[in-house]
Amino acid sequence: MTLTQLHYMTAVAEYGNFTLAADKCFVTQPTLSMQVQKLEEELGVKIFNRSTKPILLTDIGEKILVQAKKITEEATRMQDIVSSEKGFVGGEFRLGIIPTVMPTLLPMFLNTFIKKYPKVDLKIEEFTTQNITKLLEEGHLDAGIAATPLGMDKILELPLYHEPFVGYIPEGNSLHAIDKIEIDDLNVSNLLVLEDGHCFRNHVLNLCQMNRIESNTFDLKSGSFETLINLADEGLGMTLLPFLNGNSLPESKKKNLRFFPEPAPAREVSLIHYKSQLKLPVINALRTTISSIIRGAIKFENIKVITPEKI
Repeated sequence: MTLTQLHYMTAVAEYGNFTLAADKCFVTQPTLSMQVQKLEEELGVKIFNRSTKPILLTDIGEKILVQAKKITEEATRMQDIVSSEKGFVGGEFRLGIIPTVMPTLLPMFLNTFIKKYPKVDLKIEEFTTQNITKLLEEGHLDAGIAATPLGMDKILELPLYHEPFVGYIPEGNSLHAIDKIEIDDLNVSNLLVLEDGHCFRNHVLNLCQMNRIESNTFDLKSGSFETLINLADEGLGMTLLPFLNGNSLPESKKKNLRFFPEPAPAREVSLIHYKSQLKLPVINALRTTISSIIRGAIKFENIKVITPEKI
């Protein structure tokens, strides 16, 4: 039995297909199949039911998979221990970022980070907060960038910045003429928000102290700020944006931005990871890089953090 065989086995279990698993492991399908078969022969059991599509684990295979994951994860952790002890900033690092942060934050720090730390093989994917925490627990991500606080015992939150909310209020809206918007100005039936599943939707609901937002004329399900802005421009309401999203708008649209008086409502964005995570040199490098860049982009002295938890 080898670590390679266990790694191949867990890949087949995850993808339910030998060909796809081989592709993800960067080996040929015959090589992967042969190694899995050797593992089965050595253990004297069938790990997979190959007659199903996707391929499924047998009952004993389910139990073997649990142990295989523990063994491969512990083997990886040994290397992480050595790297952490040496302060080595390198190796593969899997990072998940929530959709409302990815488009604005990633372009700000990625180029600087990869130039400064060329030995880090950074794998970045976009996930909701719920999926990030799940993947952290399963060991499929090393860290995430999400809105906090999350209030999860096993996850450590390292705040990166506080991002105020801004209103996008186009001409024709009754609030366009005011200089500052108040929370009491927000009209339930006039407010365009992201679809359920996005934590920024929860921020807006909590800010307005509402359990839900209804529209009398249409039911909107969108995960795009761009869509909300375009609908607002068509006279269908107003929306709230994170500061960086508003700041990235073209000048012709920035005239429609309205700020809250201080203390401005804001969200806390943090680098999160499991407390047992050992890739701390990379985590610290990410945190230092992002914090140094964002410091000059967001300058609000007095803010009020709104929780992303559902009310």
